[in-house]
Amino acid sequence: MNDFLERIRIIKFEFADKKMADISFTIRYKVFVEEQHVDPELEYDEFEDTSNHYLLYYEGKPVATSRWRETDKGIKLERFAMLKEYRNKGIGSELLKEVMKNVIPLKKRIYLHSQLNALSYYERFGFVTKGDIFIEADIEHYLMEYEG
Repeated sequence: MNDFLERIRIIKFEFADKKMADISFTIRYKVFVEEQHVDPELEYDEFEDTSNHYLLYYEGKPVATSRWRETDKGIKLERFAMLKEYRNKGIGSELLKEVMKNVIPLKKRIYLHSQLNALSYYERFGFVTKGDIFIEADIEHYLMEYEG
């Protein structure tokens, strides 16, 4: 396991770091726009500047990204994207652990909008579904809240 973790590096960055932002956007574009057919106008929004961004490198290659931001409802986790060939290997769990390590101390409600295929992933980390299915970017989602 230690050997696995040694191959992972997670960097937190600000949107103003255009090099890092471009790498993150490349991953998001591949996952959301190309793979899931999300309209690029919906993928990139006015919250980029006020969000806390992350890049996960595996064996030196950027393979996943995410962000979180404060809203009037709490801390919203967003834009978790991992390149297809790296999924289901435990790599993404390290990214979520890092994000949670940063947001839990803020002692605010933590929530996200999960696509249906990611529900069990977030449930393993203490998130619980709330309410009914809703459509966001033409994809079915559930509101999920962290209950630890």
